[in-house]
Amino acid sequence: MGRVFLTIIIPLLLPTVLYFGWRIAIGRGLTLPTSWLWLAVAGLALASLTLVAVSVDFGGMRQGTYVPPHVTNGAVVPGHIEPGQAPPPPPQPAY
Repeated sequence: MGRVFLTIIIPLLLPTVLYFGWRIAIGRGLTLPTSWLWLAVAGLALASLTLVAVSVDFGGMRQGTYVPPHVTNGAVVPGHIEPGQAPPPPPQPAY
């Protein structure tokens, strides 16, 4: 969680925090038109829907073996999943 906070959350929020701090420092305050509030709410709603759609669509295990992209006879073969059995889960360490 600490790495996610430092590498994702802080870089996303820092410009906004600095902007609001600058507005307060110069004495203009934080008055925002109502349209900005609606834009922020719409952005959060769309981001939430995107995260839900991605987790629902890509959350399951695929059957088969993933073959990464490679070069064959000078042509790039894109990565793909070859049908078949899913690889066995890795062994659990014995404590």
